[in-house]
Amino acid sequence: MDNERKLIYHERQRLQFCLLHTLNNLFQEKDAFTRAHLDVIAEKLDLEDPNKTAWTPLSVIFKPHHNALTGNYDINVLIAALEERGKSVIWHDRRCGASSIDLDGPEDKLFGIVLNVPVRRYGGLWRSRHWIALRRVERVWCNLDSDLSAPYPFKNTEEIRGFLDGVISTGGEVLLAMNGEG
Repeated sequence: MDNERKLIYHERQRLQFCLLHTLNNLFQEKDAFTRAHLDVIAEKLDLEDPNKTAWTPLSVIFKPHHNALTGNYDINVLIAALEERGKSVIWHDRRCGASSIDLDGPEDKLFGIVLNVPVRRYGGLWRSRHWIALRRVERVWCNLDSDLSAPYPFKNTEEIRGFLDGVISTGGEVLLAMNGEG
């Protein structure tokens, strides 16, 4: 029915699996990717790495592209996962600001936006990075951050641009997930 609003799929944060939650939120689908699937991608990247480092006892937990216990997957896993689904990634040039991103363009080009932002937890004692998905759902851009209790719909393009400029100014990275080759 045309009058019904589509429910927005939103996974919440668990351990350091924010990339897993980000991908599922981006694709608006439970289990679009699973922990096991991302682990396979990370292991494949490790096997194909020409600069593979020597094995140590810590290699069982701290793998090159993720932490075996908590997740914490890296950018290479994100890119490989998106490419499996026919998407490409464009690293946004931070010097251009958010105004250069075509947020109002056709939905068949820009699939979504993935952010990688610095975070401090436990009174600043723990520094890490966090993955966040932004996706247009029924013509409304939404912040699908797994740390939020619910998706946040941006009011307009100016609000999302201000948000993205804030991310860039605090050292965050903006990655454009494009349909096809970008």
